[in-house]
Amino acid sequence: MHAFCVMPNHVHLVYTPLEEQEGKYVSLSKIMHSLKRYTAHEANLILGREGDFWQHGNYDHYIRDMPELDRIIKYVLYNPCKAGLVDEWIKWKWSYCKYDM
Repeated sequence: MHAFCVMPNHVHLVYTPLEEQEGKYVSLSKIMHSLKRYTAHEANLILGREGDFWQHGNYDHYIRDMPELDRIIKYVLYNPCKAGLVDEWIKWKWSYCKYDM
């Protein structure tokens, strides 16, 4: 996990898939299915409800180089600022970044 940001109505994740076999990585669809399934179950337990939690589908993007990784991480971290929720990304307690930004 490189970075994430949980917003009031959506979530951003920046991660590198794990290698299943040499040169073969876990598919993004498998990762997202597992993540959505687990977090939906946990959220429904906390909220005392049942049923669908996440919308179907997601937007994924392959990051091809370090400048793009930097740009995407900044986009994710500054999302709460852009939404007017905080004035500095570090103040948003539902964000994480592996790197010093």
